[in-house]
Amino acid sequence: MMEKQIEMKRSGNLYEKIAEPDNLRLAFWKATKGKRSRPEVIEYRQSLDINLQNLREQLLNKRWNIGNYHFFTVHDPKERTICAAAFPERVLHHAIMNICEPNLEKYAIYDSYACRTKKGSHKAILRAQIFSRRFPWYLKLDIRKYFDSIDHKVLLRLLERRFKDHDLFDLFAAILATYETLPCKGLPIGNLVSQHFANFYLGNLDHWVKEKLRFTGYVRYMDDFVLWGADRHELRSALAEIECYLQYQLSLVLKDNIQLNRCVRGMPFLGYRIFPRIIRLSPRSKRRFVAHLTEYEQRYLSGEWSEASLQRHMQPVTAFASFANSDALRRDTISRYGKVA
Repeated sequence: MMEKQIEMKRSGNLYEKIAEPDNLRLAFWKATKGKRSRPEVIEYRQSLDINLQNLREQLLNKRWNIGNYHFFTVHDPKERTICAAAFPERVLHHAIMNICEPNLEKYAIYDSYACRTKKGSHKAILRAQIFSRRFPWYLKLDIRKYFDSIDHKVLLRLLERRFKDHDLFDLFAAILATYETLPCKGLPIGNLVSQHFANFYLGNLDHWVKEKLRFTGYVRYMDDFVLWGADRHELRSALAEIECYLQYQLSLVLKDNIQLNRCVRGMPFLGYRIFPRIIRLSPRSKRRFVAHLTEYEQRYLSGEWSEASLQRHMQPVTAFASFANSDALRRDTISRYGKVA
């Protein structure tokens, strides 16, 4: 049985709001962000009113056209299979989250940083540094094959406690049924709804750590999370309880790379190494920075990319490095491998 948690106020009558024409139009414009020149977006926009009316009728008749996925693999920094929904389905996902996200947001604790407005990885890192100043020890954990391991039945049970709208719940169940890694397991990476579902799934852990274990020092970014404590014995005790909770309440298992150490020695988190008074790039991030810079410079020098293309690709790479104390690394790398950054 799922351990009884803090009472949640459930929201109802949301399904019809998802199907409202104004919400569907807003969802379309959100789905086009950064993609307006793509052929499928142009084609959809050419018959926008008809397409949005068709989507509205699908919702009202509960005959959803979902599960039309395109799969591809990325290797940055590790190999992942991305599951991209067709554009009409992405419009549906935005329509759902326009209405449902505020309810999920109400349940989120302050120190959860993924998939939330005005949060993000940089805010998580700065918050982690604050806790690294306040506490001498940290315990860093993450979940083994997190998206592949999410249990549909457990997720639906948790969602049912937040939403009392039966039509909406049927839509959630239908979306989950379009993708499996094992029977009734797994969410697709690259799917807007699944990103929010995955973040919400571990919201249960957030409340348990804060309210049952009573840790004030705690930060989570998706399935990467850290606890801070006064000594290693306190954190080792918490680790044993967390492992049991994840296994029996959420059907999840921790990765083997459990890290329990002093904060002054630095903590690896989200591509950085966080010290109480300084933030550095992790060794892997340093290697990636050099590899990206050299690859992009060669593409520019060979004529494959224009200067505008080079700058567009370099901007996120240099922004990531610039957040850390990496001036010397960037100057050295640029002087050795190229002059554009």
